[in-house]
Amino acid sequence: METTRSTRVGVQPAEIPAAAPPQTEHTAQDSPGTPGQPQDAAAPVPAARRTAEGYLSADFPWYGLDGAFTGRRWLMQVGTGADGTVEHGSTGHGDEPSARGEIATGEKERFAVVITVASNPLRRSGDGTGTLEATSVSSAAWLAGSGLLSYSWPGQMDHSLRSDWLDQQTEAAWELADDLGGEDWSTLSLPVDGEPTSFHYRESEFGWVLAGSTPGGVHLGAYGRGMSAYGIGFSVIADLGAYE
Repeated sequence: METTRSTRVGVQPAEIPAAAPPQTEHTAQDSPGTPGQPQDAAAPVPAARRTAEGYLSADFPWYGLDGAFTGRRWLMQVGTGADGTVEHGSTGHGDEPSARGEIATGEKERFAVVITVASNPLRRSGDGTGTLEATSVSSAAWLAGSGLLSYSWPGQMDHSLRSDWLDQQTEAAWELADDLGGEDWSTLSLPVDGEPTSFHYRESEFGWVLAGSTPGGVHLGAYGRGMSAYGIGFSVIADLGAYE
């Protein structure tokens, strides 16, 4: 049964450093329609040093939470293909997400990250040796699921075990993203540029994840914790300066 969107809420501003979802070429060996795992993951860049330069080189519009959100907005990072073309990127809203923040402080973080994924058809890889998977709603779902995992840490888990846990959960996120019609997902209607739009939605103990497509053709993923997904809306970012 479809769930409709209810009240709209914002959060108080906060200074945000954050990491981004993986940013690598898609290959035929990857889960269908989803970007691959990072070959050389960049360290998080402090919010004060991030700029819109990478975002401005994209040939598709970027999305964030709409004007009903009144909290802090911040840039994350963009993901590029083998030829340097920007393929996806993330924008953050709210408190600083931290893998161990809630465990260490006992304070609940309130944040939402919006991922914009370019709509790309099946095409040749940069080195000419294969093809790149076409992007889809599943691409956005996997980026959102893996993004949430990067800021999650089960209670009572030793640091040395988290890498194995993260590998296992990332594989599970791939499988979930490839089965958007499965029982793990429900349907949520949220506004995109003011128009009701259907999203795939799921919750876990670590937060929520959703994914859908815009009327303009790009795919949207989002994840968050402490903010209700039922009260958000999305719109094209008119001025990236608001996120710097």
